[in-house]
Amino acid sequence: MHRFANPARFLRLSAALRPWAFGVALLTLAAGLWLALFDSPPDYQQGETVRIMYIHVPSAWMAMMVYATMAVASAVGLVWKHPVAELYTKAAAPLGAGFTALCLLTGSLWGQPMWGTWWVWDARLTSVLILFFVYLGYIVLVSAFDDPQRGLKAGAVLTLVGAVNLPVIKFSVDWWNTLHQPASVMKLGGSTLDASMLWPLLLMAVAFTALFAWLVLLRTETEIAERRIRALRLAAATAARRTDAPGLEQPIG
Repeated sequence: MHRFANPARFLRLSAALRPWAFGVALLTLAAGLWLALFDSPPDYQQGETVRIMYIHVPSAWMAMMVYATMAVASAVGLVWKHPVAELYTKAAAPLGAGFTALCLLTGSLWGQPMWGTWWVWDARLTSVLILFFVYLGYIVLVSAFDDPQRGLKAGAVLTLVGAVNLPVIKFSVDWWNTLHQPASVMKLGGSTLDASMLWPLLLMAVAFTALFAWLVLLRTETEIAERRIRALRLAAATAARRTDAPGLEQPIG
């Protein structure tokens, strides 16, 4: 882990991984969408509306997965002062917020024909909405400080506190009597989905994961570049102040 605390080493690794992540995202997204839209059958109860699942479920997985990685990176940044971990958390937050917003939007579109309403204050829906607000809170908090380092530390604390919401999202359908259906893919007894629906869903999950990997590597590289620019500007400003400062008068004689 400490090997990648060196930004230069991370940048070399990121440059090697980004093309692969983009290629996997492109191929699996194309294959997943084709199978989801044209090959998989309609559901016997939900009909064609079940195809929303192929966007909704992977985006829900990503909303939680991205936040979990942010929580781990925040802990690493606070405990071991890992600079790349701190910048990763900042880079990942808008992407996680985007996946969460997509999850909420597609869930609303799916819920309207199934439940007869666009929104209910269901335990699963409410906890995901809280997750979305925590993402937004992190983004605002990090940008609220004049000192970027203080903002990153405050954001890391918020991320770790907000992580308690993840098990609530995961187990809300088991702990409370909710409208949201229970887990049907990741179950101890195996998936209850037919293979014709399961494979497109898994392909879309891989596509979303690879897309996130590509984007977060790119954004982390940008964050590293911005930090270097700030350091250079600060060094230049410090040097300019020293140059402009009046020298001490030398004694005559």
